[in-house]
Amino acid sequence: MTSEFDDQDDIDLGEDQESTGQDDGPQDEGLRALPRGIRPLLVLGKIRQIIEVFAPDRPELTFLEIRKATGLPASTCQRLVANMVAEQFLDRHGDRYRIGLRFGYWASPAGAGMDVSEVVRPALEWLRDATGETSCLYRREGDVRVCVAMAETYQAIRREMYVGKLMPLHAGSASRVLLAWDESIVDDVLDRPLERFTTTTVTDAALLRALLAQTRQQGYAVTFEERDPGAASVSAPVFGPAKVLVGALGISGPTQRISTQQSAEWAPLVVRAAQQATRLLGGQ
Repeated sequence: MTSEFDDQDDIDLGEDQESTGQDDGPQDEGLRALPRGIRPLLVLGKIRQIIEVFAPDRPELTFLEIRKATGLPASTCQRLVANMVAEQFLDRHGDRYRIGLRFGYWASPAGAGMDVSEVVRPALEWLRDATGETSCLYRREGDVRVCVAMAETYQAIRREMYVGKLMPLHAGSASRVLLAWDESIVDDVLDRPLERFTTTTVTDAALLRALLAQTRQQGYAVTFEERDPGAASVSAPVFGPAKVLVGALGISGPTQRISTQQSAEWAPLVVRAAQQATRLLGGQ
């Protein structure tokens, strides 16, 4: 980059900050991603702030919009944006900026041969260790959902789960998430007779539509004994680039351990792990 970065009046290249090494969440970003003793380059965080302001629904922004969204000082933001244009991180068209086309070239190797199950494994293992319950990633395959990755609980009493297991799309928290964030398949699923697996399986289409709306509003789903007696689960959505739904990530286990109160306490952890999986897959 240019010598403008040598002027550190309000751009700090690297304070003497060390990684905490604390396991307080999925290891994905910022100081937690650094080995202990490695000093962070804080300017990289500011560059990331600018890049993450852009999204599919706001591909072009003015400088003022960038500065307002990031909260960076005007002089800092101005110098960073100018240098990012020079380095082709950003493209400029009149008074508007957008992510540089070079990013598409740089990003292309990231998705080549990507194994989703391996990419999200750190998030699954963190969630399993944080809750003590089996964590899984589910994806839709036609009119069913399938477990594509899992981190199994260490508990002796556990649900039967394995990679490749097929399950219905209308029962369970993962199914509810997959339907809630993919409205293109809702009518097809709900317009057919819904099989009842337990006394608490939701088979009324109107009620299920209302529950899908509730799921979207709160950002996750919790279900009890919808598919298997004595089983409960909590799930949240995982997205890829351009906010495309990749799947549902969640925990499942016996209702003795995942009670109503416990599920409420663990829901934020499930959402956190799903957000981490989203970032690992290049989504937002």
